[in-house]
Amino acid sequence: MKATTSKAEPASRGSLEGWLNAAYESLTESGVDSVRVMPLAKKLNLSRTSFYWFFEDRDALLVALIEQWKNKNTFNLVTQSQAYAESITEAILNVFDCWMNSELFDSQFEFAMRSWALQSPEVAQEIGQADVQRVEALRQMFARFGFEHDAAITRARSIYLTQIGYISMKTQEPFAQRMRYMPEYLKIFTGREPEARELERFYQRNGFSGADLNV
Repeated sequence: MKATTSKAEPASRGSLEGWLNAAYESLTESGVDSVRVMPLAKKLNLSRTSFYWFFEDRDALLVALIEQWKNKNTFNLVTQSQAYAESITEAILNVFDCWMNSELFDSQFEFAMRSWALQSPEVAQEIGQADVQRVEALRQMFARFGFEHDAAITRARSIYLTQIGYISMKTQEPFAQRMRYMPEYLKIFTGREPEARELERFYQRNGFSGADLNV
């Protein structure tokens, strides 16, 4: 099923983005069982029938949510893995931007999708396909910098499974602490000492000062 659109929608019907945002909020806050037409209509202060201006049925809305998750989390992770880098360390830090910036990778969305997959074989299949695609993108990233297949795939898996573990366990740690661990993570994943200038660029674009590590 696909969402439907129209050139000019009356304000009383809301918008496609509004319905999707409300569905996203319900999914991430309370799980997929809360993503239902009537509760969403109440949340948006709209009539139930206005939903059908944009979606054929609830299943179409759920499909749209899955596509939104793929377009954000999988697409951005793969894109970051392919971004220009002078070294494997810099390439990994490009990927690590995903873990720092929810605009690139939405961990809440990821957790909600994996929870949904526990009760839906179809969603579990989507998750499995995403996992394969993401790990392969990371493997190719290592291969670009001369790592042989086994070294590339095990390092790719280590990076990916570590982050999925963070998400699945809902790990909470101070931002400064996670930044302090970055050099050690990089040594584990690459077997190489990261360059100070690479770390500093990563810190700066994520709103952190390397000087804060010494506070």
